[in-house]
Amino acid sequence: MIKIIAVGKLKEKYLKDGINEYIKRLNPYTKIEIIEVNDEKTYEDSPSLNKQIMDIEGQRILSKINKDDFVIALDLHGESFTSEKLAAKLSEIYTYHTSKITFVIAGSCGYGQEVLKRANLRWKLSDCTFPHQLVRLLLVEQIYRCYKINNNEPYHK
Repeated sequence: MIKIIAVGKLKEKYLKDGINEYIKRLNPYTKIEIIEVNDEKTYEDSPSLNKQIMDIEGQRILSKINKDDFVIALDLHGESFTSEKLAAKLSEIYTYHTSKITFVIAGSCGYGQEVLKRANLRWKLSDCTFPHQLVRLLLVEQIYRCYKINNNEPYHK
């Protein structure tokens, strides 16, 4: 079981369609649950207010995480993986830790410290910065790619 907790509502139809396509492709392998938590209005000129926002959004994220979840926070300061190494990492988690993996996507301000403390792994999806809505699509595609790799099935080239 894979859970994705994301801050904010996804509004763009093309992103929803792409995510739904990969969720459909993942059905033979695993179930995916996507949980959206409310985001807060951000303030470009107020770091102290943005820290409060990270903490508020962080509490919302933490309320959706179960005690036995292996939590992977998508984080620009996390560890980089190739698709093959990510597939191996997911296999390792399933084998040695738990069958419940939760990916977390922060809001535009980033993570509160409590979410980062709870994370079992911090994963840097890319050196580039993407809108957090687009990250959802990239994430489900990479999860699908991992399952194809781990099952020795064609897709990954």
